Amino acid sequence: MKWDWNAVSDFMPDFWDGLLVTLQVLALGSLLSFTLGLVWTLLMRTPSRWVRWPVGVVTEFVRNTPLLVQLFFLFYVLPEWGLTFSAPATGVFAIGLHYSTYTMQVYRAGIEAVPVGQWEAATALNLPRRRTWTAVILPQAIRRVVPALGNYVISMLKDTPMLMVITVLEMLGHARLFSQQHFQFTEPLTVIGVAFILISYLASLLLRALERRLVR
Repeated sequence: MKWDWNAVSDFMPDFWDGLLVTLQVLALGSLLSFTLGLVWTLLMRTPSRWVRWPVGVVTEFVRNTPLLVQLFFLFYVLPEWGLTFSAPATGVFAIGLHYSTYTMQVYRAGIEAVPVGQWEAATALNLPRRRTWTAVILPQAIRRVVPALGNYVISMLKDTPMLMVITVLEMLGHARLFSQQHFQFTEPLTVIGVAFILISYLASLLLRALERRLVR
C-alpha cells in the first residue's frame, strides 16, 4: 500500500474545518459539564429531599444511559415535541449534560475531602453560608479535583465523533465524508488518529501545569 501525500494535502482544508468544530464542542461541552456538575453537587447537599430526590433521579438516568441514545433523543425526538435546536448546539448540550453527571461525583469527592476544621473555622468566624462556600470550601475542593476533571475533558474529546449521528461534521465526520468521496481511507483516518493523540497529549500537559500551579 502506497502512502498518498496528495490525498493528505487535499484533505487538510476539511481537516481544519473539522478540528475547529471539535475544539468548539470540546470547550463549550467542558464548560457546561463543569458548571452543571457543580450545580448538581450543591443541589444534592441541600436539606430538602424535594430537591435532592428529583436531582438524583435525573442525574442517575443520564449517567446510566448511553450518550449515543441521548444524542438521538435530543436531536430526533425533541423536535416532535416542538423543541428544535441546531445540531452543534444539541451536541454541546448532550456532551455537557452527560458528563456533568460524572463531574458531579468528582466535585462531591473534592468537597468531602475538605477537612472538617475548615467548616468549623468558617462557623467560628461567623461567615455567611455563601461566603463559606465561595471563599473557603470550593477553592480547596476544586484544587483537589483538577486532575479528575482533566480526565473527563479527554474523555469528552474522544466522544466527539459520536456527533456524526446528528450530522455534525467534526474531525472524524470530515474524514469519513472525504474517504467516501475520494475512495481514500488510510490517509484521512491516519491524520485524524494522530490529531486525537496530539490534542489529548497537549491537554494532559496543560492540565498538569494547571495542577502544579494550583498546588503552590
